[in-house]
Amino acid sequence: MANSVIPEHHRNLCFSLAFISFIIFTGAQVAPSVIVFGDSLVDVGNNNFLALSLAKANFPHNGVDFDGSKSTGRFSNGKNAADFFAEKLELQTSPPYLSTQKESFFLKRIKKDSFFLKRIKNDESNAIKAVLQNGGISFASGGAGILNETNKIFVQSISLDEQTEFFSSVHGELEQQLGKPSAASYLAKSIFLISIGGNDIIGYSKPDSDLPGKYGSPQKYVDTLMFTFRRQLKRMFDLGARKFAILGAAKTGCCPSLRRETDSCNEGANSLSLLFNDGVASLLQELKTQLGINYSIFLSYNLVEDFISKPAEHGFTEVRRACCGVGEFRADVPCIPIADLCDKRDSHLFWDLYHPTEAAAGKVIDRFFSGTDDRYVFPINVNQLVGVAEPTSTP
Repeated sequence: MANSVIPEHHRNLCFSLAFISFIIFTGAQVAPSVIVFGDSLVDVGNNNFLALSLAKANFPHNGVDFDGSKSTGRFSNGKNAADFFAEKLELQTSPPYLSTQKESFFLKRIKKDSFFLKRIKNDESNAIKAVLQNGGISFASGGAGILNETNKIFVQSISLDEQTEFFSSVHGELEQQLGKPSAASYLAKSIFLISIGGNDIIGYSKPDSDLPGKYGSPQKYVDTLMFTFRRQLKRMFDLGARKFAILGAAKTGCCPSLRRETDSCNEGANSLSLLFNDGVASLLQELKTQLGINYSIFLSYNLVEDFISKPAEHGFTEVRRACCGVGEFRADVPCIPIADLCDKRDSHLFWDLYHPTEAAAGKVIDRFFSGTDDRYVFPINVNQLVGVAEPTSTP
């Protein structure tokens, strides 16, 4: 048989479109893609493209246990939650959005903000290939928060507002490729994975923070976060999102960075994490009633609490100190090439001063997908979320 004269990337796209047509027109309940928003817990390399960002992980010892011991920009010794999430759905990891772009993030922002340069539409051809062939795209950025001012902590990151606007550009091109009805059906079946809020909590909880003076009590601060997050989620809904998988705040006050201040967990940050999780739960239920969305929330706080109180039951021997870093808790500086590195990464809960190890991230996603205990996941798990029939309402 003669070799095909159709270029391989065109053949792949044709196959992807055929698969998408099968999903759309047969009503198959599978997730065709994972659209990722959020912070460093799910960033797979967007910050590599941010010239000014202080939140980067594209250098050793990060990635020491990744394929080829490659530092990819993940804040982990290996895979992070986004990788495990995609694996559970038998999809490739959603690639970083900025890796698909010909222009730098800096130039995009100049075009957006300048009075003198006409804003040019993003070239989304590569992003669409990622969505249709790889099964998703990731806008997540280390240092990102719900509030735009949170992003200043690490000088430069992609705020959740900016992530959503980038998705808007991709959404427009997807409608061009598939047509509006098919694009709407495709996105309605897709899972929108969101991990956000940790940086907002840390920013408020640090001893030198000016946020308590600006926003008032922890509850008033959470109210501000929820007001903003509501708008952001509604924007995603307007762009086709129907199924949300939300990673709630962990026991943030027990990360090595906050623990080192007093040699114990920062209970103020932990209390704020609980208020945040309560706010997210109420908000998602409100949006389900108003808009008909479906969702799954994972209460990372409770699982991390179990990891810390009963480490041996979960395969950990070290739940206080980071695996990679400098200082008593290895939390004086991030994981950099000259930092101390532990030998048994799988036995550590924390990789660096803020982030979980690959082992911990995998345990979280296992529970997120198949857990039945509402202490960890509610009102349904991700496997059940995938199986929910497509809503009748479309964008």
